[in-house]
Amino acid sequence: MRHKVMLCNCNRTMTVDGQAIAAALGEGEAPSKVQEALCRRHLGAFEAAVKGGDDLLVACTQEAPLFTQLHAELGGTGAIRFANIRENAGWSARGREAAPKMAALLAAADLPDPEPVPQVDYEAGSELLIIGPGAAALPWAERLADTLSVTVLVTDVAREAELPAERRYAVLSGAVESLQGYLGAFEARWVQRNPIDLEACTRCGACVQACPEQAITAALQVDLDRCKSHRSCVAACGDVRAIDFARADTARSERFDLVFDLSDPPLIRRSQPPQGYLAPGRDPLEQALAAAQLPQLTGSFGKPKFFQYKESLCAHGRSGISGCTRCIDVCSTGAITSLLKDNRVEVDPHLCMGCGGCATVCPSGAMTYAYPRVADVGARIKAMLKAYAAAGGRNPRLLFHNGGDGRALIAKLARSGTGLPADLIPVEVLHVASVGLDLMLGAVALGAAQVAVLAAGSEAEEYTAALQAQMALGEEILAGFGVGAGRLHLLVAGDSIAAAERIAALPAAVSLKAAGFNPGNEKRRTLDFVFDHFATLSTAKPEVIALRGGAPFGAVEVNKGKCTLCLACVGACPEGALQDSKEHPALRFIERNCVQCGLCERTCPENAISLAPRLLLTSEATRPRTRNETQPFACIKCGKPFGTKQMVDGMIARLSGHSMFAEPGALDRIKMCADCRVVDLMQGAKHGNILDP
Repeated sequence: MRHKVMLCNCNRTMTVDGQAIAAALGEGEAPSKVQEALCRRHLGAFEAAVKGGDDLLVACTQEAPLFTQLHAELGGTGAIRFANIRENAGWSARGREAAPKMAALLAAADLPDPEPVPQVDYEAGSELLIIGPGAAALPWAERLADTLSVTVLVTDVAREAELPAERRYAVLSGAVESLQGYLGAFEARWVQRNPIDLEACTRCGACVQACPEQAITAALQVDLDRCKSHRSCVAACGDVRAIDFARADTARSERFDLVFDLSDPPLIRRSQPPQGYLAPGRDPLEQALAAAQLPQLTGSFGKPKFFQYKESLCAHGRSGISGCTRCIDVCSTGAITSLLKDNRVEVDPHLCMGCGGCATVCPSGAMTYAYPRVADVGARIKAMLKAYAAAGGRNPRLLFHNGGDGRALIAKLARSGTGLPADLIPVEVLHVASVGLDLMLGAVALGAAQVAVLAAGSEAEEYTAALQAQMALGEEILAGFGVGAGRLHLLVAGDSIAAAERIAALPAAVSLKAAGFNPGNEKRRTLDFVFDHFATLSTAKPEVIALRGGAPFGAVEVNKGKCTLCLACVGACPEGALQDSKEHPALRFIERNCVQCGLCERTCPENAISLAPRLLLTSEATRPRTRNETQPFACIKCGKPFGTKQMVDGMIARLSGHSMFAEPGALDRIKMCADCRVVDLMQGAKHGNILDP
C-alpha cells in the first residue's frame, strides 16, 4: 500500500476486520486500529497520522470535507484520499462477510491517479438569450437583467404579456430556425415574421389604440388571425416606421453565451443537452432552479477531453460510401458528425460529455476513451479482484455504476438495511456506457464470476441499447468457449426497490481461473488476451464461434464467379483486412483485421462480397488467405500483363453492343494494354484535312 489506511466502524454500525484487510493489502498486520468514531471522539488518531507525514487513505467519504480541512490546517505533507466502505460494503444484510470487499475497495483507492489528458476550455460571458412565450420569458428577463446581459426572443403574440416600462434589455420576436453550440458559443437563428419590429418600436402604444380589431397585444405583437388589414396602425406609427406588413421573412442570427429555453417542447431535444443550455419546461419550480444556475455559468471553465480519435483506423467511409456509423448513432449529445467526403467523423469536444459510448461501440479502435482510459479501469478491476481473493473472498461479482444516480441508488440500498451482497463489488465509472466488451470479458478473465451494469435512469436509450448489444455478443463468445454463459447482466432500475429486486435476481456464478494480463487501451489486443485465456480453460476447444450480425469480428466471403479482381474492395478497406498480391492477380484476406464495417460489400461493383460474422480462433485468423486469384491477361499485341481474364471478359460482354465498338476489330482494343490501345486507335484513325469539303 502506498497510503496508510485509517479504518472506522462508524459507531459500531458495521463489522470491520482490520486484520483480514491488512493481510489482503500486504500490510502483514492491521494497518491501524479500527476506530469507532474517527470523525468525532477519535479524531486524535487522524491528527497523529497527519503529523506523521504519511499518505493517508481514510475509509470514509461522508466526512471527507472535515478530514480534508483538518489535513490542511495541520499542515499535512502527505496526500489524502477517501474510500467508501460503509454504503458500498459494511452497511449490508451480509456486512459481516464484507471484509474481502472492503479490501478490494481500499486497494482500488490506493492506485495512482490516471494520466492527465488535454483540457477542453470554455469561456462564457454574460450574454443570455431567453426564448419562449412572452408571458414566461419577460418576467424572467426582469429578474435576471440585473446580473446578466439579457436578450428576449418572444415566440408568440404574447397576448398575456406586457413589455417592461424601461428598456433594460433587448426584446425581439420571431420563430427559431436553429439553435446550436455550447457554453460561451451558442448561435441562434430566427425569422422575424411579425410586422412590428420591436427594436425600432418606441413602445408609445399608438398602434394599440388605433387598431379597430384589437389585434395588437400589450407586448406589441400583431395577432395576424384577428388583423383585417385596415393598416390604421401603420398610419399611427408614422415616421417611426416600426410597422411594415410588407416585410418579407427576415432571417437573423446572433451569438450568445447562455440560453434559457422556455419553449414547450424544448428546442434542443437530447438526453444530454449542451452545457450552458437550460430548458426547464413549464414547471415554475424547475424554472426557478434553472434560473439560479445561470449566473454561476459565466467565466472560465475546463473539463477533460474524454476521447481520442485516430482517423487512420476509422471505418466510417471511403470514396463517399458510408460504412460504420455506430459512434454517430449512439452519441446522445450530437457531438459526433459525419464528414463522409473526408472519410471520417468529427467530434466536438465541447459537446462531448464523456459517456464513452462511442468508444464502446467502435469496432476498429479508432475511437478510444481517454479519461479514464480502459487501462486505468482495468488496473482498478485487477487490484480489486486480487485483494478480494487475498482476503479470502470467493466468486466475486462486479457492479458497474455511475457517480450520480447510480451511486445514490447504492446508498439508498445501504441505508434501507439491504445493501449490496457481500460478493458484489461496486465499480464507479463516469458513465456506464463506457463499459464495453473488452472491460466486461476482461473482468471475467481476471476472475470476476459475473459482471453487472446498473442503469439507474439517467442513461439515454441509445446507451442501454448499446450495452445490451455488447452483452449479447459477450454471452455468445462465452457460450462458444463453453466457459459459462449468463455472466453479463444489465440491471435497469430507476429506484432502490427495483435495484434490490434486479440484484437479488442475479443468478449464481463461479469464477474462472484468473488470467495475468493487464487490460490495455487497444480494444482488440485486450480481447485477444481474453480469447487466448478462455481457450486455455475451454474443454470444447472451438476453432470458430458463430456470431450474430453486427459483430465486429468475421470473414469476408467472395463469389469467385462474380469477382473480376478489380480490387476496389482493397482500396475501400480501412483496416488492411483485404489486400492484393504483388506476384499475380489475387485478393487476400486477413480475418484478424476485419471489423465487419461493410465498406467492401458496398463498394464492390459486381456485388460479389458478403460478410460472415464469426470469431475465428485458429492461427489462420492472422495469416493472409486467398479469396480469389487468376492468371494475368496479356496484351494481344505486346504481351504485357495488364489485367485479369475475368475483367477483360466482363468488359467485352458489357461493351459488345456499344456503338463505339461497332466497327470490325474495335473490341480487340479492350484486349490491349493502354499503350497499344492508343497506337491502334491512331493507326486506324481517318485523319481529316482542312481542304476536305
